[in-house]
Amino acid sequence: MTIRIALRNLLHDRVRLAVTLTGVVFAVVLIAVQGGLFVGFTQATTCVIDNTEAEVWVASRGVRNFDVTHPLPPSKFHQILGVPGLARAERIIVRFANWKKPAGGRESVEIVGFDPGSGLARPWDVTTGGLAALRLPDTVAVDKLYFHKLGITGAGDRAEIGDRRARVVAETSGIRSFTTSPYVFASYENALRYTGMADGECTYVLARPVPGVTAEALAETIRRQVRDVDVFTREEFAGLTRHYWMFTTGAGMALLIAASLGLVVGGVVVAQTLYATTMDHLPEFGTLRAMGAPGAYIHRIIVIQAVAAALVGYGCGIAISFFLVDLAARGGASIVLPPTLSVGLFFLTVFMCVTAGLVSIRKVTTIDPAMVFRGA
Repeated sequence: MTIRIALRNLLHDRVRLAVTLTGVVFAVVLIAVQGGLFVGFTQATTCVIDNTEAEVWVASRGVRNFDVTHPLPPSKFHQILGVPGLARAERIIVRFANWKKPAGGRESVEIVGFDPGSGLARPWDVTTGGLAALRLPDTVAVDKLYFHKLGITGAGDRAEIGDRRARVVAETSGIRSFTTSPYVFASYENALRYTGMADGECTYVLARPVPGVTAEALAETIRRQVRDVDVFTREEFAGLTRHYWMFTTGAGMALLIAASLGLVVGGVVVAQTLYATTMDHLPEFGTLRAMGAPGAYIHRIIVIQAVAAALVGYGCGIAISFFLVDLAARGGASIVLPPTLSVGLFFLTVFMCVTAGLVSIRKVTTIDPAMVFRGA
């Protein structure tokens, strides 16, 4: 009975209901998009680190993030090879270079040079071609998202990197760079030529421990035996990179502030909308009071109305949000709505709606029943 009265009360004025649901939908979309931008940014900053199979990263002293690097001399790699507890070590190169489009013009790209044999830092989600083709001279892998930006149409196209030929032999899907420079994967040997580094140099050494040795133990051993390098576990290096881009650059702080404002504004919109809707129904609640309805009964009606508005508003809002995420992905923006964010947003929407309804309860439960008979 309580549910029926609550729903009839909501549906009594369709225009008022539409305004209420519009406010909830707007809040859900705003929070979802702003939160998705924040999550997408944090994931993009460490996507290469997170998708490698190496538990330990060795870098030159003073490196603060994955993208801005300094060369490691060949001697460091050979010293690491002699560390006890090491199962495998691989040199990789991460450096920016110039991409010359086939039709003219240049773009900045971020070269990731790795060993196709072991593939510790290989590209993931390869849709066309394969890693074996990257063993050939002057070959690269590029993500489909950046074909237009780089002036190519897919595998088989040719361009130039650092005045050297580059033939696209593999395509990936979904490897986004949070900078304006797309990732371009190549073999270690090709990356040396594209970046102009000396033979044997690298920017990182990736290491894996033997069974029974933890990543932390191997990292500590390398720190003791190899001087003038910084050693991180995969999680430590990912955290360092995220912290750098989030808290020491304007871009990260801007997204953090935008996500926070999205949450605040969304909450205010829902609170104002639900509060105004409840106040508009004061005559109906006054009628219930005049009929002898207790305060707890009216409380249940208001909470049920709030939950109903939250369920419908969330359903419409999250559907619109996923549509916008798909639309943004086609345009190159990195908005990510993981299941945890979607589920958290559902409970947040219900909480905001119920809270907004409860704020108005004091006003409702103190209604003078005589207002009904006064024509109020």
